[in-house]
Parts: sequence; C-alpha cells; structure tokens
Amino acid sequence: MNARFYAGAAALALFAGTAHADGHQPFAVGEGDFNWDSYQAIADAYDLTGQTVEITGPWTGNEKEKVDKVFSYFTSATGATVNYSGSDSFEQDIVISARSGSAPNLAVFPQPGLAADLASQGLLTPLPDGSADWIRDNYAAGQSWVDLGTYANAEGQEDTYGLFYRVDVKSLVWYSPEAFDEAGYDIPETMEELKELTDIIVEEGGTPWCIGLGSGAATGWPATDWVEEMMLRTQPPADYDAWVANEMKFNDPKVIAAMEEFGYFARNDDYVDGGASAVANTDFRDSPAGLFSIPPKCYMHRQASFIPAFFPEGTTVGEDVDFFYFPAYAEKDLGKPVLGAGTLFAITNPSEATNAFIEFLKAPISHELWMAQGGFLTPHAGVNTATYIEDSLRAQGDILLNATTFRFDASDLMPGEIGAGAFWTGMVDYTTGADAADVAKGIQDRWDAIQ
Repeated sequence: MNARFYAGAAALALFAGTAHADGHQPFAVGEGDFNWDSYQAIADAYDLTGQTVEITGPWTGNEKEKVDKVFSYFTSATGATVNYSGSDSFEQDIVISARSGSAPNLAVFPQPGLAADLASQGLLTPLPDGSADWIRDNYAAGQSWVDLGTYANAEGQEDTYGLFYRVDVKSLVWYSPEAFDEAGYDIPETMEELKELTDIIVEEGGTPWCIGLGSGAATGWPATDWVEEMMLRTQPPADYDAWVANEMKFNDPKVIAAMEEFGYFARNDDYVDGGASAVANTDFRDSPAGLFSIPPKCYMHRQASFIPAFFPEGTTVGEDVDFFYFPAYAEKDLGKPVLGAGTLFAITNPSEATNAFIEFLKAPISHELWMAQGGFLTPHAGVNTATYIEDSLRAQGDILLNATTFRFDASDLMPGEIGAGAFWTGMVDYTTGADAADVAKGIQDRWDAIQ
C-alpha cells in the first residue's frame, strides 16, 4: 500500500457526504491524502479482538463526535473496542476514579499540571519504553514536548507520562490584509521589525494595536499571555520554566523586563485604540473589532487561535482577516518560540491494548484524520499538512512545525491563586499605571504567602 493516497478535493467531498455523529468512518481506508501506511503498520502489528480501551477526557459535543471518528480507525485496524467518555467535570472525575482504583485505561488531560499531580501520587503509568526518544525525534521542538510530559513519581523519579495530541497556538498577530495592502505594510518577521512597524503606523496617523483585558471575573488574563510571550522572546526557555516553578521569583528583573515589554505596547496612548486607559476596560471579545472598521481603528491584534469566534459574523479568515507569527527578537537569538496550550494522553490503567493505542496516537494517520475534520493542530512532524481542512489551520500548523521551543501557558501551570488570581489583577494594575516592580513584588508576596 502506498504511503499517500491522493484524492484532493474528492476526499473532503467524501467526508462531507459520509460523516455522521454515530461514529461512522468519514474516509474509506486507502482513500484521501492520508498516511495509510501508518494505519497499515498498526493493523499488521496488533490483533486485539475482544479487548477494550476505556478513555475519558474533556472533549464533549462536536469534539467528541470528531474524536470518536478518529478512534474508530483504531478499532478497524486492531479489532479492539474504544469507549471514549467526555465530561465537563473531567478534572474532578479523573482524580476520584484514579484514587479509587476505577480509572479508565487512558485519560486526556487539558493541562500538564494535573497529570503531574497524579504522577506524583503514583496514579499514572509511564509511557512505553522509548517514547521520550520518539517524541524528541518526531515532534517539532521535540524536547519541549518531552519536558512538558515528564514528571516525577511518588519516589521522586522522573519519567515520561504524557503524549501531547491536540495543541492550540497563542503566538499570533491578527491583521486586515486589505488595510496592510492599502498602507503598503509588510509582515514583520522579527520583533525589531514589529516595533518599527508600530512606529511607522503612528507616524502615518494610524493606531497600531487593539488590546483589551476585560473578561468579567477573569479580567486581566490577556495581559498574562503578553507577558508569557515576552518572557519567551527575551529569556531562554530554562528561565521561563524556572519562573513557572517559582524558582525564579516574580520580581526577578527578567520577569519585570518582560512585563515592561508588554507595557511598551499597552501603556502608550499612541499605540493603542482608545489610548492606554482603555486597555483594561475593553472586553477582550470586543477588542479586535477595530481591525474591521473603515478606516481601521487599529492594524494589529495579538490573540490566540480561538479569537475568530468573536469576529464579525461572516468574516472569512484568509480574506477579511489573517494572521502572522508573533515574532522573536533577531538580536537575542532565541529561535522561534511558540506559546500555547494543548491536551495530552496519559496511562491511568495499563493494558496491552492501551500500549497499542499509544502507538496509534504516534501514527500520522491518527492526527491527519482529525486535521481533516477541523479544529485540530499538531506538532507531529510526520503528518501531511495537506490534510488540514482549512488554509488558516495549515498556516497555524506550520507555525507549530517551525517552532524551536514550545511552552505551555504559564498562568495555567501556576497555582490558581497566582495564575488565575494575583497575576490577572496585577496586570490590570500595571496596565492602569502601577510600577512593574511594585506589581511583580505584590504577586511574589502572594505566592510566598500560599506556600
């Protein structure tokens, strides 16, 4: 069987005509632009007839429908039954089931922190031997994914427990191609060029940025993403990790400098739609609206891959709006770091079929089959990016594949009182005029108080 079976648009037409919520396979085996060799390798290696793999995770609704379709190919290849159960209360449910000895075979964790907690309690089983080397060799920025999936067990010994499967990208700057074309602006490829473009826009009478921190009780979180991005662009990954772990204090000069890098954009009246005073009071969902005004109220908006959900109805990504990678400093030589989030599989109840399922997740086909359904990004370097259903997803996938470093959202890894508390409110204070050093000290004082 050939490695690729090219059917182009016909493959998507097949999907559109046969995809059902009852789990029917959307693509016939051997058809479409997929790596069917990796499917065949699983089929040749395993006969698991009569065995079952129980999986739980956070995917519900439409996401569950999509992943059930992907998992159906493991069943057709091996004969094993896959039962996936999605839950909005997954984080609580998995802790209860793991501690009671009734955990499923696999759990899909939306954050590595919870997986690390269960590993430290002896409630996870390491991935099969050689998995760390496989991840390092087959994922773009592979060492980053090894690090994010490696935790200490109850005895303090480290092993690789997590295999990342579905990833989100935050390091994006959204813009209007029409507005850029009319003004004659080029896409900046370095942070130096981005700052230069920011100044040029001001000089020509425009406003470079739309920024909003409002989010109800969660107001401030968009600013934490900015600071995380700037930490990755001004300091090496080891410093970022030390900061997340509180080994580098929040009031370290390196962290304060990253906050001030955000302030460079957000605390300048000329740089932000509505002026600096509007940043903290503008809802993040409303903040990109200036991109679509005529003339534009702003030219750029830094936000994650989910933000199109809040664009005006009828907006077409790639035409009405597009994005580029939030660039790194050329002079600092820190590569192309990417900030994001993602889900990882971990073994909570080992079995022969469970290990086989991990091998299935390593196969390009298991990624491509969700890529072709939409709403999925992967750092797997072996996938055929032509199977992405949309050009915009393919472009985000390319950003992942070109990353030299990937790091998880820091605030999601910090204790809740910090990452979802003091960090949020502190950034609002900073944006509204407080001194960065004072804000950083206040956050660190809070961290010290909860330890």
